Amino acid sequence: MTLANGKAPRVAFGETVAELGKTDPRIVVLDGDLGSSTRADIFENAYPERFFQMGIAEQNLLGAAAGMATVGFIPFVSTFACFAVARALDSIRVLIAQPRLNVKVIGGYSGLLAGMTGKTHLIFDDIAIMRAMAKMVVVAPADEVETRQAVRAIAAYDGPVYLRLTRQASPLLFDDSYRFDLGKVAVVRPGSDVTVFATGTQTVRAFQAAEILAAEGIDVHLVHVPTLKPLDADGIVQAAQATGFVVTSEEGSIIGGLGGAVAEVLADRFPVPVKRHGLADIFGESGPDELLLEKFGLSAAKTAEAIRAFVRARRA
Repeated sequence: MTLANGKAPRVAFGETVAELGKTDPRIVVLDGDLGSSTRADIFENAYPERFFQMGIAEQNLLGAAAGMATVGFIPFVSTFACFAVARALDSIRVLIAQPRLNVKVIGGYSGLLAGMTGKTHLIFDDIAIMRAMAKMVVVAPADEVETRQAVRAIAAYDGPVYLRLTRQASPLLFDDSYRFDLGKVAVVRPGSDVTVFATGTQTVRAFQAAEILAAEGIDVHLVHVPTLKPLDADGIVQAAQATGFVVTSEEGSIIGGLGGAVAEVLADRFPVPVKRHGLADIFGESGPDELLLEKFGLSAAKTAEAIRAFVRARRA
């Protein structure tokens, strides 16, 4: 099955927040001198009076957003994930999460697929860091359709949110019938042999991997986890019960990321064998996306290989 091409999540973000700005004057966007990359410039062009160019000063960027939230604005902070999470973490923790302010932190260029920006601009442990922070909601949409719905959902949610976005365009996993539900998982493909949990755009590659494996007689029960926190523990347990074997797949660190989150839930409520597939204890490197996906085992073919090996080992 060939998936249609969609727009990049960063473009979907820029277009959707600009649409929301038409009817909600409380929405403002603060940018860290990366608007043309994160596509915050779409909002800037539509509402220049509500766009604030803060420059390369991420701690101040988050601090200003916190101040705006205290007087009733809904600030969307747009920068690269590595700068928001790693460089300005204390500002997020003390100024936004602790007082539970209504600030939306948009982490663009997340994960592996920004390799041409250089290894210093890549971050794989952002989910682990933000998921561990009290009061913080963490969302990682799969494609353009879900990104648009997720932006609307977090705008309506009263509290701090980290939205993880990738740079490149992603094939469309969902159509207009899909409904994003904050805090819930979504079954993408029912199956009976192994349950695979995936998040972000890695869910698209996991779906493609499931199609490869279906031709070999391995029936994957694929579950998309767009909200990493709050985690849908009931949905995860129910999906694990469908097969009794679990693989997690993510374009991020398995230490504290989706793999860690799922393992935590299942250890408490439904202990089953779990294979964590993703990035572990590494930093990134420069390179074209497809080559990086192959090298680090996250392409559709490599994902299928990891799932296949796990299933065969469990059957042996």
